[in-house]
Amino acid sequence: MNALSSDEIKKELTALDSWTFEDDKLKKEFTFSDFKQALAFMVRVGFEAEAQGHHPEWFNVYNNVKIELSTHDAGGKVTGKDIKLAKTIDKISG
Repeated sequence: MNALSSDEIKKELTALDSWTFEDDKLKKEFTFSDFKQALAFMVRVGFEAEAQGHHPEWFNVYNNVKIELSTHDAGGKVTGKDIKLAKTIDKISG
């Protein structure tokens, strides 16, 4: 999988909801009403990520979930796999 250029990433970010590009990763933070909703979101994302064969780096504290996406096989750079998973995550988050 080939890494996307900065221009390609900027273009793709316009189709994503509030994702940022920083430190060679796509990043987004989600806030839910409570831990149960945050955990349910993570479970749904986990199943979709597994189906895509691409897994996020994430961190959860109570009702907050921080997600970072990059492709290890591309040297930790952003690829089309990351864009695809980000779009899926946006759909799940509603």
